[in-house]
Amino acid sequence: MEQLHGWVNEKFFRIFFATDVHGSDKTFLKFLKAATFYKCDVLILGGDLTGKTIIPILKNDDGRYEMDLLGGRFSAKDESELAELEGRVMLLGFYPYRTTKGEWAEQSAESSKYDALYDELAVGRMKKWTDLAAERLAGTNVPIFVTGGNDDPYPVLEFLRSQNSIISSEDKVIKFGEIFTMVSLGYSNHTPWKTPRECSEEDLARKIDQVASEVPDQTRTIFNFHVPPFKSSIDTAPQVDASVNPPKYVLRNGMPIMISVGSTAIRAAIEKYQPLLGLHGHIHESRGAIKIGRTICINPGSEYSEGILKGVMVNLDDNGVKSYQFTSG
Repeated sequence: MEQLHGWVNEKFFRIFFATDVHGSDKTFLKFLKAATFYKCDVLILGGDLTGKTIIPILKNDDGRYEMDLLGGRFSAKDESELAELEGRVMLLGFYPYRTTKGEWAEQSAESSKYDALYDELAVGRMKKWTDLAAERLAGTNVPIFVTGGNDDPYPVLEFLRSQNSIISSEDKVIKFGEIFTMVSLGYSNHTPWKTPRECSEEDLARKIDQVASEVPDQTRTIFNFHVPPFKSSIDTAPQVDASVNPPKYVLRNGMPIMISVGSTAIRAAIEKYQPLLGLHGHIHESRGAIKIGRTICINPGSEYSEGILKGVMVNLDDNGVKSYQFTSG
């Protein structure tokens, strides 16, 4: 069991929580700055750390580079312009990859080759982030706890478990001082996108019971579960037609139909165990907070592709959740 002692603020313990940064360097740097800017005792980064895709930057026979990004075509003739292209890609959380048309055709033709390259690039960015965390938070005594999400592949999670500048909180019971406990779970119920860490609601319920059973006092426990509870208003997303590839939004009168896509297993667990606090993400557009019984459940939302860090400060004291405040910047 990991245990922390000492609070920055004498009268309360302050958590800063953000989630779903999806590979965005700019958003992660802002997350690190939150430690001192908000005078936090601890930083917690929820799941979906990795970027969505690889963007090939193709070298032509004449030495120029070209790439397609979000419907636009961009080119570069020298190293300075090439760095600018890579910056555009990284701002969105994607992985730029310099290659040739022939090499990329071979690399992307087989899913095993593509997946191996993706894992290599994703782990490389996590290495950069853990180095930044060690550098930027040196001397602050503010720890970072990180949880994978349903989008995060296993090689990234294995890498994070081996690091010292951050603490991988999955499969661990984290003790904050002598009062509060946190358990974390990054798996999701099934989605139309068929991401690496999905499972049935039944399997999700078993995983929850396994981690929850390790905590003696649920009234002082934080459930850091990536997926929000079903029908909680913080789990509302556009309905998707999964019968086509790639899946597409279902529209009514030209507008997406919004539905609840959270987990029934997580909802049932919160109703059963009644933890002090639920920290969730997964659904970027469902920023908000709701109370389920005595449990306050929060989803800070995400706008990582705009380089915006959305988060929430939560102040805890001997009586429970003293207050919370959403942040954006």
